Amino acid sequence: MIGHHRRGGWIIMLTFIAALMLTILPLPDWAIMLRPEWVAMVLIYWCMALPGRVGVGVGWLSGLLLDVLGGTVLGQHALGLALVAFLTLKLYQRIRVFPVWQQSLSVFAFILANQIIVIWIMGIIGNSQYDWSYWLPSITSMLLWPWVFIFLRNTRRRFKVS
Repeated sequence: MIGHHRRGGWIIMLTFIAALMLTILPLPDWAIMLRPEWVAMVLIYWCMALPGRVGVGVGWLSGLLLDVLGGTVLGQHALGLALVAFLTLKLYQRIRVFPVWQQSLSVFAFILANQIIVIWIMGIIGNSQYDWSYWLPSITSMLLWPWVFIFLRNTRRRFKVS
């Protein structure tokens, strides 16, 4: 039996670092509520592309990093991103065959689930002062998904990540 060599782990790590950097990038006040969920989109892509390498553990770890960078309750994003990874891993065989515009709808649903977990935890600790604009990142992430998907797919192919 011939072993399958894993290649490009550093590319996967760099895409997560770039997503974390885009998440903490300062934006004008009017654009803050429109910031897409970069880390969740990168997680969804890698869970669909390489489900054997990127999974719930990577989602949990990237969520913990997001909690530390954002100064939020430790574990709230970790739980949400672990759920996103779990859902993606359960459904990736179906989602991968969809056209990219239909994948965007799945991305919307997964990121919405993440936001529900985060707002639920914020409500538990007594910090639930959110309005309708809280849900806008799900929409902007859905709209940006085709370009994120194409960029990450081309990166994976260029560097032969397997």
